[in-house]
Amino acid sequence: MPDPELSHRRRKQARPQELLDAALELFVEKGFAATRAEEVALHAGVSKGTLYRYYPSKEDLLKAVISHHLSARIAEGADMAARFEGSADALLRGMLIDWWTQLYDSPAAGVFKLVITEVRNFPEIAQHYASAVVEPAHQLLGTIVRRGMAQGEFRNVDIGHAVHSLVLPLVMICLHRHSLGACALDWHLDGQAFIAQHVNLVLDGLCAKPPSPLAASRPAPSLPL
Repeated sequence: MPDPELSHRRRKQARPQELLDAALELFVEKGFAATRAEEVALHAGVSKGTLYRYYPSKEDLLKAVISHHLSARIAEGADMAARFEGSADALLRGMLIDWWTQLYDSPAAGVFKLVITEVRNFPEIAQHYASAVVEPAHQLLGTIVRRGMAQGEFRNVDIGHAVHSLVLPLVMICLHRHSLGACALDWHLDGQAFIAQHVNLVLDGLCAKPPSPLAASRPAPSLPL
């Protein structure tokens, strides 16, 4: 027979993730301000008291959603980049295409819609997003661009502008999926294809020398995140 105590422990361990999943779904669908804590608890199948035991406020819950879905992945990417021994170009292509395709295909893509539409009314959340997501992401990508410039792979460019050129359209494609793309309209936009073509287009322009036809035909290395 199943051990009730073991089942209870497993359920308790899974509860934070269940709360984060429920919060993300409702926050993206209804908006942060319009979603009540009771609704998140009900959606996760727990009491409001249980929700507050893990996350003392709705703001803390949203911060945890952002950290879980974005900050943790950025930290993994930084660790991988530090160990990567190939070219900066291969690292950026693999990392950006793999990471953003995975993100686009997951519910986590909705975090960008949530942040963009809500942070103006919640300065504390805006500050958390800036410190937990924007700053470490820009530091990671900027370090790789700087490495490529030092190695002669990339042209000398403004690193901040290069990072923004790479990232902002990728944020927008995730925002599109959970806004206009969620409407019953045919927008003829393949998000996965856009991600790959956008990254290759910007990096081809960044390279000091245009990639050879043979190199351009090879797929970017798969860098799991």
